Amino acid sequence: MRPILTVAETQAADRAAIEAGTPGIELMERAGTAVADAVCARFRPQATLVLCGPGNNGGDGYVVARVLKARGWPVEVRALSEPSTADAKAAAADWDGPTRPLNGTLEPALVIDALFGAGLARPLDGVAAHVAQRLASRPDKVVAIDVPSGVPGDTGQPAGAAVCASLTVTFHARKPAHVLEPGKDMCGEVVVADIGLGETPSKLVENGPEVWLSLFPWPTSASHKHARGRMIVVSGEAWNTGAARLAARAGLRIGAGLVTVLSPPEALASNAAHLEAVMLRPFETDAELEQAAAQVDAAVIGPAAGVNEATLLNVLALARTGSALVLDADAITVFRDDPEELFSVLDRDDVLTPHPGEFERLFPGLLAGSPERVTAARRAAEKAGAVVLLKGADTVVAAPDGRAAVNVNGSPWLATAGSGDVLAGFIGGLMAQGMDSFEAACAGAWIHSEAAELHGPGLISEDLPGLAPAVLRRLYEER
Repeated sequence: MRPILTVAETQAADRAAIEAGTPGIELMERAGTAVADAVCARFRPQATLVLCGPGNNGGDGYVVARVLKARGWPVEVRALSEPSTADAKAAAADWDGPTRPLNGTLEPALVIDALFGAGLARPLDGVAAHVAQRLASRPDKVVAIDVPSGVPGDTGQPAGAAVCASLTVTFHARKPAHVLEPGKDMCGEVVVADIGLGETPSKLVENGPEVWLSLFPWPTSASHKHARGRMIVVSGEAWNTGAARLAARAGLRIGAGLVTVLSPPEALASNAAHLEAVMLRPFETDAELEQAAAQVDAAVIGPAAGVNEATLLNVLALARTGSALVLDADAITVFRDDPEELFSVLDRDDVLTPHPGEFERLFPGLLAGSPERVTAARRAAEKAGAVVLLKGADTVVAAPDGRAAVNVNGSPWLATAGSGDVLAGFIGGLMAQGMDSFEAACAGAWIHSEAAELHGPGLISEDLPGLAPAVLRRLYEER
């Protein structure tokens, strides 16, 4: 797994490496050389300004300048102030090229931002703030070391002026600023360079196949449809049936053996006209729904279900069955006046999939009152006693035990009506096959984004289930 480390965790890894015998200046040499390698791989030799701050981030910059100059690049250092740490002073002493004070004047050149690293806890000011504002308008010619200056490493939320880069080179592991908006967008491409710090475990990781692929429920030669899981989706009223069908088709495509849409009688005709491999069954009351769902493995409720008493009662009925639940959209909003009623019936096998607005309805003030989305999702999962998937360009999946994963493959093409219904179906389909809820939510979110990227421009939600098999084929070959 690829950990996401806080600033404090990264600093602890640095200290551990130094205490184990690797000099700090050696780590700085490795870091600066890694940045120079990344720059040379992406840019042709050209006039380059390395902006060096007083700390170790600036020390890395002096190493970058020296390495690029040795490779034939025309390089000049612009120093914000004198180096303030022993390692930065040593790196500066080894730089034998031109150095001028950073005064806010930047002629056209490739800029290496080595002013401040992820640990900066205050807004930029003075000439640094002025330079950051100028660089924010030309990110294509900016490379940041660790994080763009002014972007706090633990939140990714600048308190003032901040640099924007097209490339950010960090070390050992990503930090929250690299994966959470707006920092994620301000970093551009992120390269994680190994500088020999060793393995650092973390309960926060990048969401990717290494998190869940070993647990993926592939069929075997002995598998049959009943063994691959039974999933239901609760349909809305006659004029709101499409969302449930999207979720049902997604569950079937991702491998659930039997998928059934449970439909109010007045919606049967609408659903029947559009369903083939997905089955259809009527129900009228919450008691009938509970009986129909008694033997299923996973249930999805919420997509266009309606914000009404019937949906509330249907959620409570499904909770009584013991099936793993995916609650989305209306099944979340309907509990806005009494979230505790919902939390009292959830368990660790259930998954909530809110977008920020729905999250606020169920957990009022929690998102605004948290330093960033990971903390908010973790607090919500603990409060609800269930897995919480907080949607967004930086989707976060959190479990009640504190585990969390952040999607780093988000796709802009998912900004279309119905894509969330498909995500709910993907997750429900994996849970129906016996995948644990946290891993199922992580896998569903990642596959969802990968499918969208396969299609690209023009994507609509109906396309997504049909794109999943290509992603699954690739995962199957990589398992």
